[in-house]
Amino acid sequence: MPITVQAGGELAGPRSLENAKEWMRDRLAKRIHPLGLTDPQATLDTIESLRGLDGDSWASAWIGTANRFLEKAETQMAEGNTAAARDAYYQAYGFFFLGRFPCPNHPAKEEAYRLELAAYEKFGALAEPPIVPVVVPFEAENALSNEIRFYLRKPEGVEKPPVLIMWGGVDAWKEEMTELSNALVAQRIATIAMDNVGTGQSPLKARRNGEIQFLPVIEWVRASADLDGNRIGLIGRSFGGHWATKLAHLIPEQLRCAVNWGGGVHYMFQPEWVEASRYPDSYLMELVETRSRMLGAKNDAEYVEGFRALSLLDQELLSKPCAPLLLVNGKEDKQCPIADIHLLLEHGSPKSVRLFPGGHMGFGPHTVPTIVSWVRNHLT
Repeated sequence: MPITVQAGGELAGPRSLENAKEWMRDRLAKRIHPLGLTDPQATLDTIESLRGLDGDSWASAWIGTANRFLEKAETQMAEGNTAAARDAYYQAYGFFFLGRFPCPNHPAKEEAYRLELAAYEKFGALAEPPIVPVVVPFEAENALSNEIRFYLRKPEGVEKPPVLIMWGGVDAWKEEMTELSNALVAQRIATIAMDNVGTGQSPLKARRNGEIQFLPVIEWVRASADLDGNRIGLIGRSFGGHWATKLAHLIPEQLRCAVNWGGGVHYMFQPEWVEASRYPDSYLMELVETRSRMLGAKNDAEYVEGFRALSLLDQELLSKPCAPLLLVNGKEDKQCPIADIHLLLEHGSPKSVRLFPGGHMGFGPHTVPTIVSWVRNHLT
């Protein structure tokens, strides 16, 4: 069925297969999420081979491509070519990631996610510097598990580096923080990549006090002998910017800085915006279903109420002092309203702001360098 486009460019309903392919080709050409990680020709070939957007058709296509790179990685490892094996493992991970994208809401996508984690761990062991899995205990009411999993990466030759703790949004998880980690480690900053609340291996579904899953990780850093627990920063990407903003207001004395890169604080969670952002032109498919999975919402009413409870304005946090906070987004974002940035500027401590052309998160050649430079100035 042909897609309908409303005034302003937003979609009036789910994408057709051909419209989705067109969207993916455009993102692949620009090398932006979620098509910025994988081999361009192999990615394009897989896009053209897609027979549907259903979970089975989608996952099987990407898993098939991923398995070819996984076989190449294993061959290279057997021959002692660790650099080539590392690169092939990363490609395998990237294609498995696309297979589970935007979330594992189908058994075939769940299998893609399992394979993604395994391929990423093999890549991480060969990365320079290595990406090390860490597990810390966690206890909370209605928790999904009793542990928090994250990846630690330390720059070589730095005795007690500052630490940047980062997480993604509803569909980019801790494994998708690699490119940002590369840029930060190059600036002699250690990184911790973890899952946003309600995503990946997070022990919680997103809820009003979801920030409690980040606190044990911050405490772990503060207690580590080989990390500088007095120089901690946060980056919350996309929806994850919400929690970075909340923590900046809740524990400002423990943080040198925080970045909200495309996340909402109040207007994003209101019923009017929930309805307006059901089919943003910047999203491929299943935004509501992906957000509902993050919240643990079983129906639309629970989805709307789950969002409403997250408002930081209603929680009376925004007028409190906060750690140095950078707000970054695209000026035409259809997923998170720019009004939330204006709201933050009208409350509490002064903030830094950088808006870029384009839609959600303002992807472009200067976006990551701007964030990394700002963070580096506060941490080092």
